[in-house]
Amino acid sequence: MVAPTIKLNSGHEMPIVGFGLWKVDNKTCADTVYNAIKTGYRLFDGALDYGNEKESGEGVRRAIDEGLVKREDLFITSKLWNSQHEPSVVKKTCQRQLELWGLDYFDLYLIHFPVALEYVEPETRWPSGWLASDNKTFKQINVPLHETWHAMEELVDAGLAKSIGVSNYSGSLMIDLTRYAKIQPAALQIELHPYNVQKHLVNFCQKKGIAVTAYSSFGPMSYVELGLGTGVAPLLEHDTIKSIASKLNKGPAQILLRWSTQKGIAVIPKSNNQKRLANNLDVCSFDIPEEDVKKVDALDQRLRFNDPTTYGFEDLVIFH
Repeated sequence: MVAPTIKLNSGHEMPIVGFGLWKVDNKTCADTVYNAIKTGYRLFDGALDYGNEKESGEGVRRAIDEGLVKREDLFITSKLWNSQHEPSVVKKTCQRQLELWGLDYFDLYLIHFPVALEYVEPETRWPSGWLASDNKTFKQINVPLHETWHAMEELVDAGLAKSIGVSNYSGSLMIDLTRYAKIQPAALQIELHPYNVQKHLVNFCQKKGIAVTAYSSFGPMSYVELGLGTGVAPLLEHDTIKSIASKLNKGPAQILLRWSTQKGIAVIPKSNNQKRLANNLDVCSFDIPEEDVKKVDALDQRLRFNDPTTYGFEDLVIFH
């Protein structure tokens, strides 16, 4: 099974279900990517900050070499990290990432956060994380987002990225971006789940022809090990989700993913379990009744788990 696609404003097609590479262990990453391709996944969502781009690329290369897929069958997303926002380093950063993947181009390349930090040389630390070269201090720099975006546009002109977009942008930043962009953003990736529905931001983007990708579709599950998300019921165990799943003879994870894809929102779950891997991909073959969609919508608490202010960076009020 291969997921349906949605058409981006750049003219390219993006699968509506992909595989997220955040926190995929380096030791198993190549095999994980290869097995996901065998299962039918074609979209892989990576990032410089995940630190596993080389291994992800090895999995892709193995699948291509064995004839499972061609490069053009795949949709590879990556992201520019905060310490590479200076226009002079955007292109060489993208090129370094492509080398790690073993690719000539990314299908989609995103600005990871609307945060510009001091540049850290790759030889010093890669990925650099949130801290400066001394690995102790946190240093923001005066690089406006419009300058970084125009450097991103040059990647399209150079053939290094088919489409470009942003991640973790608020509504006000999206309004601003659409005003100065020569190449309109093809996609916005945001934390989106029933505890954080973001209805108005999604509506704005879809009216503008900007695709929305949801990350953390299962809510707090990915954050518990980080000491976050422990104060609310896990969505996979929520009575409302379990009730709808039982009614439709589907798993709770499938309900959470279909709740998004039914609205035209792409999802990027991950799993090392083969059965769950296949089930997560199969979330466009059924519909959730509208009355049940509204029940899931009603779980909204505007609750965000991936917020820099909650893990030590009080000045990064990007969602406040």
